[in-house]
Amino acid sequence: MPHDFKQFPELTNSQMDMYYFSSPHKQIFENFFAKVIRVTDGDTIQVTMEERDFDFPIRFLDINAPEMSEARGQEVKDWLRVRIEEQEVEILIDKRNRVDKWGRLLGRIFHRGMDTAQEMKNLGLVTSFEARNEGKILPMREFKWA
Repeated sequence: MPHDFKQFPELTNSQMDMYYFSSPHKQIFENFFAKVIRVTDGDTIQVTMEERDFDFPIRFLDINAPEMSEARGQEVKDWLRVRIEEQEVEILIDKRNRVDKWGRLLGRIFHRGMDTAQEMKNLGLVTSFEARNEGKILPMREFKWA
């Protein structure tokens, strides 16, 4: 079954053996600079870079922003848009955790030397990814015994 590189340009580590050589573009494993062309929501941006002829999404690693349907979703998106849209950012890639289940590249985004996710956490706009289920009862399959 062929991989849909248009919808899912990034390969997960487990897909590398099967699809790496058929990828029409360079897979990203290293840190890079890119221009933010659009803020999708509070934890996803669309970027462009010289090495690719298409724009692609980056999901902030290890943070959880309110959904756009939630009260603060638009507020967080607007803050992020003012902060980094149309700006050059540095994206740090963790080689062991580089693509999410929806095919988005994961990264830490730095703007002018500042960790943007940490700024949002300090302002109370987002939570750490681990805290997203804080206070919720997890299904038994997700519960971990201490």
